[in-house]
Amino acid sequence: MTQFNELGLAAPLLRALEEEGYTTPTPIQAQAIPAALSGRDVLGIAQTGTGKTAAFALPILNHIANNPRRMPAGTCRVLILSPTRELASQIHESVRAYGRHIRPRTAIIFGGVPENPQKRAMSTGVDILIATPGRLMDLINQRAVRLDGIEVLVLDEADQMLDRGFWPQIRKLAAMLPRQRHTMFFSATMPDDIAKLAKELMPDPVRVEVTPVATTAERVNQRVIHTRADGKRAILADLLRGETVGRALVFSRTKHGADRIVKQLEQDGLAAGAIHGNKSQGQRERALDAFKRGTAPILVATDIAARGIDVDGVTHVIQYDLPEVPETYVHRIGRTARAGASGEAVALVAPDEVAYLRAVEKLTRQQVPAEGDIPTGPVPRPPSRQQQRGPRRDGGGFGGAGRGAPPRQGQGRPGGGQSQGRPGGQGRPGGTGQRRPETVGGDRKDRSWRESDFRDGR
Repeated sequence: MTQFNELGLAAPLLRALEEEGYTTPTPIQAQAIPAALSGRDVLGIAQTGTGKTAAFALPILNHIANNPRRMPAGTCRVLILSPTRELASQIHESVRAYGRHIRPRTAIIFGGVPENPQKRAMSTGVDILIATPGRLMDLINQRAVRLDGIEVLVLDEADQMLDRGFWPQIRKLAAMLPRQRHTMFFSATMPDDIAKLAKELMPDPVRVEVTPVATTAERVNQRVIHTRADGKRAILADLLRGETVGRALVFSRTKHGADRIVKQLEQDGLAAGAIHGNKSQGQRERALDAFKRGTAPILVATDIAARGIDVDGVTHVIQYDLPEVPETYVHRIGRTARAGASGEAVALVAPDEVAYLRAVEKLTRQQVPAEGDIPTGPVPRPPSRQQQRGPRRDGGGFGGAGRGAPPRQGQGRPGGGQSQGRPGGQGRPGGTGQRRPETVGGDRKDRSWRESDFRDGR
């Protein structure tokens, strides 16, 4: 079996990996790292939880360790693009952990927080910049960031970027990069649009494909509970009071639904927090920290948490609402049973969600064990698009999803957080009247964030 010390990584990296307790690379790491170290472009296809971050971070850090140089103000050597703030933060933490003995200069840029600390973090130049596309484009337009010195480009969770409507921005960003560069492209799925862009960015990549998206984690015990929509609250509370529940992730279809679930759980005597696109960055970080520390061991989330949040010890994933896209089901339950542990995945399925359950079973080629009042006869059709959007509000704005109704999948406009009732949409007005955190220029002035949060402090 391949070991990290056989891959040709620099000694400081091997030392950091040993301190982290890592000796054996995952399949995608074992295949992608040697290709990247040799200078080949890499097209990696693997679902969440397979170790993609180390697969691209270690070759990057090895390159920086062997080729040190100082960058001019506003520039970087490596650009890593992420679809969400949470994933960007996780990548930043991993880069700093693996590079602790190399100490690369790093910065992180995303929306939802004041931009001036991010400008200052870039003012002296950095080795590695981790960014979401919307805020990065905003700072480029303000001439606070330049991309003409890029040596390595990484796109992580590329299919999520497509879902969130970032492709126009990514094409603009790619046009600003030097032609001679090293590119790594990672995605859980490979739809035609992503394959086309990958071909534009990388003429001859090494393709690495492990753990197809239709494969659910082997150690996850899945089950479905059929119930009426108004019966979900009581079932959820009973599940969360179980003796085996440690940390539990509860998935809601909408942002307002997540807040409603948290309020109901608190009324039922259960400590919970919420994380979704309407929360400020400080609120999201505090909820995630309370979840990690166990002071609020229940985290209710929209699909912003389906990828990019890596928390140890998640014993249960409960899908309060089934997703419209069946691959999302697989990503959600991948939040448990990590690092060799086992986990429970429970889906609460109302009659109008049965069609979504059948789509999941078709994708995964397995029938999920079910209990409760299992429907018989024809499968109910999902709500129409008009039902999903709900009634139009005064003023002609776009309405959000009706309560309990599955949303339609929309591409939306680039740069924003999730639209109400549209997990894939970006920047379209919802019914809330609030700015979307990832919208260009749409900062929320959360003063809990300091300049050191965006710069490694060196």
